[in-house]
Amino acid sequence: MDIDLTYSGLAALGSGLAVIGAGLGIGKIGSSAMDAIARQPEASNKIQNTMIIASALIEGAALFGIVTTLLAVFK
Repeated sequence: MDIDLTYSGLAALGSGLAVIGAGLGIGKIGSSAMDAIARQPEASNKIQNTMIIASALIEGAALFGIVTTLLAVFK
């Protein structure tokens, strides 16, 4: 088995897991934010701002995971 092919496969698996995790996290944040806004519509601006910040942090973590897996392939 070629070692480069193994690294490529593991990198693809790692990238996929990072993207799936980010998607699940952002979905959970959106769902919880909509529930919170439905309960307290007057706090929607504060809830929305917090949701956007949390989503950006999750996307940043996923991007680090993807970059790390790409570095493993193109080392």
